[in-house]
Amino acid sequence: MYPFTYNSRPARVIFGSGTVARLPAEVERLGLKRVLVLSTAQQQGQAEALSASLGERSGGVFAGARMHTPTAVTDEAMALVVEAAIDGFVAVGGGSTTGLAKALALRTDLPQIILPTTFAGSEMTPILGETRDGRKVTQSNPKILPEVVIYDVDLTLTMPVQLCVTSGINAAAHAVEALYAQDRNPVVSLMASAGVEALVSALPTIVGNPDDRDARAKALYGAWLCGICLGSVGMALHHKLCHTLGGLFDLPHSETHTVILPHALRYNEAAAPEAIAALKRAMGQADPARTLFDLAASLGAPTALQDLGMPVEGIGEAVEQALENPYWNPRDLEKEALRTLLVNAYRGAPP
Repeated sequence: MYPFTYNSRPARVIFGSGTVARLPAEVERLGLKRVLVLSTAQQQGQAEALSASLGERSGGVFAGARMHTPTAVTDEAMALVVEAAIDGFVAVGGGSTTGLAKALALRTDLPQIILPTTFAGSEMTPILGETRDGRKVTQSNPKILPEVVIYDVDLTLTMPVQLCVTSGINAAAHAVEALYAQDRNPVVSLMASAGVEALVSALPTIVGNPDDRDARAKALYGAWLCGICLGSVGMALHHKLCHTLGGLFDLPHSETHTVILPHALRYNEAAAPEAIAALKRAMGQADPARTLFDLAASLGAPTALQDLGMPVEGIGEAVEQALENPYWNPRDLEKEALRTLLVNAYRGAPP
């Protein structure tokens, strides 16, 4: 067995059905007097309902969260934090809302309670990606990690099937890269394999029967495991490319991860034989990269960057930016090979 270092991430997790009812008690347990409830504009109704459940402990709702966590939106929310004397944050939604809560916590060091409504997984990480002037910058800091995460499968029941698929594959990407991360370890690798297995088996069931609570709970469990992986070990080429594309072209987050993952895995395949072996066992398939591509295609998810609005002339710029300050990767980053990867991903060709 290879030498390793394992660091656990302190976070309180409440998982189940109907667990949203535990929110007021968790706010009280943390000693919070005036929390700001965060959401996107689309989920403002949910945020208002949570705010009402908190009574006098709610300091209001900010429903301006946006994809890729623009710093301008965080600036706007910070003005409300100061004005209303906020002492904590409650976020309901997916990665966009979680990102805003984490950005605010980084600036203020105030506690966060996250109620995920998608399979994003970012709620389990001390990692934040913020966008300014067309560039997405990622950092890790203990202040970013939420204090409490309340997983309630009931909150996922209205998530559209298409979002279930793309956010689920996005979550799986955290586990895939954890299996070949530079600082990987056996504990995280076990969670990564279990997370991928749960998601790959649950997503087709959700597409076939969107009301299947057990399948949604299994996918949410898998997303939690994959999120722990993202928060525990480093990421590699896949995440670098997705952050680059998101920052440059404002592409939709989970859809971009869905398109890129099979191609990034194929790029690293020969340099990560142990990870490939683990993924073969988890998926029950001989070709994990092609399995992920076929899974997305069969479930109606996008497989081409051109369908997400990326301009073809942006491929060269994306390659150049991905080569700037690159993440560690098991295979060296080669300019022409990266260009080929992105051309294939742009066209929607199999990996």
